[in-house]
Amino acid sequence: MESSIYEGSDGWWHGRVTMGVKDDGSPDRRHRRARTETEVKRKVRELEDLRDKGRAPKAGRKPTVEQWMTTYLTNIASLKLKPRSLDDYWSKTRNDIVPGVGKHRIDKLRPEHLERMYRAMLNEGHAPSHVLKVHRILSRALKIAHRRRLIVENVATLVDPPTVDETEANPFTKEEAKAFLEAAAKRATFMRWCVGVGMGFRQGETLGLRWPYVDFENELFHPKWQIQRLTWRHGCDNPHACGARLHRFEPCPQDCTTHKGYKRGCPKPCPKGCTKHASVCPDRKDGGLVFTRPKTKKSQNPVPIPPPFIPYLVQHKAQQDEMRTAAGDLWEEHRVVFSRPDGRPLDPHQDWEEFKELLEEAGIDDRRLYDGSRHTAGTILNELGVDMPTIMEILRHTQISQTRRYVKGRSHLSKEAMHRMGEFFVTSSQPTPVKPATRTETADSKAARSQRRRRIR
Repeated sequence: MESSIYEGSDGWWHGRVTMGVKDDGSPDRRHRRARTETEVKRKVRELEDLRDKGRAPKAGRKPTVEQWMTTYLTNIASLKLKPRSLDDYWSKTRNDIVPGVGKHRIDKLRPEHLERMYRAMLNEGHAPSHVLKVHRILSRALKIAHRRRLIVENVATLVDPPTVDETEANPFTKEEAKAFLEAAAKRATFMRWCVGVGMGFRQGETLGLRWPYVDFENELFHPKWQIQRLTWRHGCDNPHACGARLHRFEPCPQDCTTHKGYKRGCPKPCPKGCTKHASVCPDRKDGGLVFTRPKTKKSQNPVPIPPPFIPYLVQHKAQQDEMRTAAGDLWEEHRVVFSRPDGRPLDPHQDWEEFKELLEEAGIDDRRLYDGSRHTAGTILNELGVDMPTIMEILRHTQISQTRRYVKGRSHLSKEAMHRMGEFFVTSSQPTPVKPATRTETADSKAARSQRRRRIR
């Protein structure tokens, strides 16, 4: 296990360190070189120190960040992440991580490389929350590489990502919630919005509700499924050739009219080995509207149905039976509570557009769908005097701190609370008037001052 240091014929100083044995049984000898003997000794000592502490990386050439991210997402993260989360990881890897630091070897990656990438992303207009998500994805991948001894240290832990301010909730007031539901009452999807606003269901959970999981007898909803739109995947053997007619390797001209109506502008050119465009694959799979399980086990807990909702639900079921009869052979049976006229589940994007239309009809300023459902339900429950643990059970959160972020305080409730505080401390309704202090200045005589001095003595 002794190291060797010598000067080579090429003018460089070389160091050879015995690290152990490779997987095939051959000796694991690592090489270091430097211009001076002092420098090569320092490198040898560092490698020996890693060996003695059991932290030495494995032998062999290390992959680049791009190669490791592909391995991580394909073979490691795919076993644990939900499909939508995995799609998001792939998207941020292709669009941000690979263009930023993809060519660096993971053992040569430095904190300044990440800092420059984050600064460039912010300069391009990305939100700090987006940069933070990229940082977390890369940090997780490097953590696995460090655990497998491919690198000595996870450099992402040495970088401070941008600070993200928490998005402030903007829930409906009681009056706005009533106005919203009055506007929704004119539509066939009235009960969908009653469940979303009145019970705080997420969009996917609401659209994924199915009749076998509606317990009319015990007045319970069992949110066992949710609807999500997933990205299609190729089922063919050659994804690059399959999407050949949709590949675009050159950027669009400045006066592009093809993508004029796109909200995000012209799409980026395809990479050389592009394997996207799976939507045109004849053997495509795992995409479109799909029933998936909610993210956590807590999210599947049953939720009590408000008793006034029951007659409306029964009426909604009868109307759906009439639609089934009218559709005949065109009906697609998915047993969903909220469906299109042909039985298919409601599309989440169309559902979002309907929410925006109802806001305009009700005269309510624009806000997020989440504000008009879960945040509204939590805030109104709090205004009605429901305690936090009960609200946490209704919204199916795992921690009460998460519930507190969903509940927004109201100024009129704070004013009423301080009014009660004042009444508790001040028992009298009218304060006792305080007489103003008066002072009369009189000239003091010499005799009076002399008499006062004698009295003091």
